[in-house]
Amino acid sequence: MNSVLVFLEAKNGEVSRISWEALAAANALATGLNLPLDAAFVGDPASPVAIQGDAPRTLYAIGDPLLQAYTADGYTETYRQLIDQVKPAYVVFPHTYQVRDFAPRLATRFNQVLISDVTGLEASGDSANFIRQLLQGKLNATYRNSGDGPRFLSVQAGAFRAGAASFISPKVEPFHPRLDAAQIRTKPGEPFRASAQTVDLSSAAILVSVGRGIKEEANLPIVQELAAALGAELAASRPICDNGWLPMERQVGSSGQTVAPKVYLAIGISGAIQHLVGMKGSQCIVAINKDENAPIFEVADYGIVGDLFEVVPALTAAIRKVKS
Repeated sequence: MNSVLVFLEAKNGEVSRISWEALAAANALATGLNLPLDAAFVGDPASPVAIQGDAPRTLYAIGDPLLQAYTADGYTETYRQLIDQVKPAYVVFPHTYQVRDFAPRLATRFNQVLISDVTGLEASGDSANFIRQLLQGKLNATYRNSGDGPRFLSVQAGAFRAGAASFISPKVEPFHPRLDAAQIRTKPGEPFRASAQTVDLSSAAILVSVGRGIKEEANLPIVQELAAALGAELAASRPICDNGWLPMERQVGSSGQTVAPKVYLAIGISGAIQHLVGMKGSQCIVAINKDENAPIFEVADYGIVGDLFEVVPALTAAIRKVKS
């Protein structure tokens, strides 16, 4: 057991952002346990991968014709073989639909369980604790692995902040699993294609997000003017989009887009866990809410307790004055 191994999920040769967040979590775990960090992905070893975050010691590029289309059987057996070779102490995944499909099965191959949807970790010496949220974020629970063999965990989207792009190229080592077509018991269908979005909130540097505290659709111009003054994109929590006040493509949260802008203004948003998972990776969070006990203040870098109908127009006027 000599490393922390993180699996990066790639699609069409591009590693997903939540995978870079998983890399950040794995790096924090490896640092706390004083272990080297390794990474792996299914892809072409000849294609360069621009690492976002601290570069791992070794990047295993997994290649096999049977892995061109995802199957739980193929990925489970492939990763089992790689883990047998690398013998990591911990195995970290991004918490994606694909990982939820095969990772529990993989963990049972080693008589372990998958600690899923981890939002925080504490690692020092030779032990590590992992934090998960229960009852829609009302409680935090701490978990620790027991037993022999590698420990498995998946990381919730937005729980860890991905690092900056690294200019240090890791050692890339090809890995060719021993697979047989008879081991693949399922036949993959056509890949799911999400409807095209006209608004990509994930690329916005500044987001002004509005919640049910706005009370009614007629009041939306208050936050729209603030967004215009900042040169920001407008976003929303689920109740706003469910009511049809803003299109669904502007929803941030577990059933919307996951964002990590430089500045995120949460206006009239209480901070339900379903919303927090979509935005808590933001570099700076500013919350405006009249309830001083709103959960949003627990993740906010700056908080304003007050009536948004008074605070937001004053903030808009101040920004326009500075820019004029």
